[in-house]
Amino acid sequence: MATAVKLHVKKGDTVQVLSGKDKGKEGKILTALPKKGKVIVEGVNKVKRHTKPSQTNPQGGIVTKEAAIASCKVMLVCPSCKKPTRIAHKLEDGKSKRVCKHCGEVIDK
Repeated sequence: MATAVKLHVKKGDTVQVLSGKDKGKEGKILTALPKKGKVIVEGVNKVKRHTKPSQTNPQGGIVTKEAAIASCKVMLVCPSCKKPTRIAHKLEDGKSKRVCKHCGEVIDK
C-alpha cells in the first residue's frame, strides 16, 4: 500500500497539464487523491467506460468520464498572473500559505 503524498495542488485549483495526450490543457481539479498521488482534472484524460444498466443509469452503455492523472504532471496556474507556476510556502499568521514564484502573490486567501 502506497503512503499518502503531500500534493502541491488541491481541490478547486486551476492547473495546466505538463505532459501526455492532454499537454497544455487547463482545467479545475475535481478530486485530489493524496494516497495515490493523483488528481482528477475537469475535461482532461477522458476515458470511455462500458457500464451495465443500473438504477442510477437505467440505459447503460458507453460513458465518457475523467480518469486520474499523476499530480506531478500538472502545474498550478496562479489566479492573479494567470501563468503556470511553481509554489513557495510562506508563514502568515502562524499558517503556511502557498505563494506564486512569478508574482509573489498569496494563492490561499
